[in-house]
Amino acid sequence: MTTGTSTAPRRRSAARTFLPLAVAAWFILEIWLLSLVAGAAGGFTVALLILGGMLLGGVVIKRAGRRAFRNLTASFQQAQQGRAPAERQPGQGNALIMLAGLLLILPGLLSDAVGLLLLLPPVRALAGRRFARTLERSMTSAAGGGFGAAYQQARIHQPDGKVVQGEVVREDRPQPGPGASGPDSGYRPPLAS
Repeated sequence: MTTGTSTAPRRRSAARTFLPLAVAAWFILEIWLLSLVAGAAGGFTVALLILGGMLLGGVVIKRAGRRAFRNLTASFQQAQQGRAPAERQPGQGNALIMLAGLLLILPGLLSDAVGLLLLLPPVRALAGRRFARTLERSMTSAAGGGFGAAYQQARIHQPDGKVVQGEVVREDRPQPGPGASGPDSGYRPPLAS
């Protein structure tokens, strides 16, 4: 009797296939750019660029963290007063600013350039809108109904792709009296020690 599940191996998604290649290409490009700049301007200039990027990235992340904490505090105060917190537009949060700071901290010229671009408000707003749209589209298409449906699908599917559905049925048995021993005494030893 078959259950209707396929035993054929699942295809890897394009992201899982190409992401490691893209990361490797990024690192190779970063090293190549650093060697070009070192050949043209000298190793001391490259060291200053990397140090400056790290310092600027640290400052950016610190400021974004402080602003996130202030926003969280303001939201809690508004909730305690019975008011709904103000809704933010995509790109106005601190996640992309922190990502920009992280890219600035990473040693490399290309990551510094992308981090500096993300610090510009129009670029950050555009990236935030695109990310929100992509996330919303993937969440609704993954489970056919938003985050709740995706969570439910993730809960009922095992890693091997088999669906496990069922319910717990308990038999109502009378409880044994005090001092009883045996399998129905109610005492259960711990599962792990």
